[in-house]
Amino acid sequence: MDRSSLFQLIQEQLDPDNTGFIAVENFTSLVEHHELQLDPSKLDMLFALVQSNEDGQVCYQELIELMSSKRSSSFRRAIANGRRTLQREILLDEAGLGVYKRFVRYVAYEILPCETDRRWYFHQNRLCPPPIFMAIITIVQIIVFMCYGIMLNKWVLQTYQPDFMKSPLVYHPRHRHQVWRFFSYMFMHVGLEQLGFNALLQLMIGVPLEMVHGILRISLLYMAGVVAGSLTVSITDMRAPVVGGSGGVYALCSAHLANVVMNWAGMRCPYKLLRMILALVCMSSEVGRAVWLRFSPPLPSSGPQPSFMAHLSGAVVGISMGLLILRSYEESLQKQCSWWVIVFSFITFLLFAIFWNIFAYELLGVQLPPAP
Repeated sequence: MDRSSLFQLIQEQLDPDNTGFIAVENFTSLVEHHELQLDPSKLDMLFALVQSNEDGQVCYQELIELMSSKRSSSFRRAIANGRRTLQREILLDEAGLGVYKRFVRYVAYEILPCETDRRWYFHQNRLCPPPIFMAIITIVQIIVFMCYGIMLNKWVLQTYQPDFMKSPLVYHPRHRHQVWRFFSYMFMHVGLEQLGFNALLQLMIGVPLEMVHGILRISLLYMAGVVAGSLTVSITDMRAPVVGGSGGVYALCSAHLANVVMNWAGMRCPYKLLRMILALVCMSSEVGRAVWLRFSPPLPSSGPQPSFMAHLSGAVVGISMGLLILRSYEESLQKQCSWWVIVFSFITFLLFAIFWNIFAYELLGVQLPPAP
């Protein structure tokens, strides 16, 4: 039976009066006596949703959304209110998996804190669409770095080269009227050490996050961190340029680490405490390196070195917007009040930053460094 026929059968036989509700015993009988071509985890969620309802009725729309794999609160409600014990073995006990399925299982245990979520993701995961966003961003960053490295014959501290700072991709306060620079700076990097750090985190954390939460959500989080990074620098460190994708990287990493901490008991990734400490040390060291280069440049330069504020603003975006995204697996963000509060706050920040860039520099008499 295909899905459309199933929906029609449910509505005609179990809700002929179009009340919007279905009796629990009627739907249970339908599930038990009709062959449903659904993923095993989806059947578990349907039974959990049905058997957890105390009113003897199930909302028809909730069932349709759940069976259609739409991001809906019905998924989380079925997990939260379910009273039955799932009978199938946990994913770690499943044998005979191929290489790809073992990788999907590894991603599920790295990202998701609940066994039911992990099983749901494992059974509904498909290769299409692949996690291409983080891969493309990383490849472009490497290509751009290689081009400038060959052109300048310099692979570390490239920002001390005047030709590097003349790039149309670098954000520089003198060129802030060129709007694309608030985004494009993420393709430029100070040196091999910054590129290596960012690329490693984008692939190790960004790709699994994209596999679980989808390209739209993760690309939104990453780009929000990038934009917030350059705009924060234009407000708090007005004379400094910006390079590197650290704003987006720190948005992803901070969101993931915060999600792990808040769901510590449910996370089943190995050596999670050691890895958490190592991640925090590496991220703090990168921020410390950026602060050192900003205020104590090791080489003479013609102007201020890139700011470190993009790292911090990216972390703020991750802890706020990113944490909500990661905690809303298979839920609709648009139906959550907290999501709209965060969106409103971010838009308010964007508008404030735009007006700041238009008026504040002249009103405050900021002495900007010469354009490279």
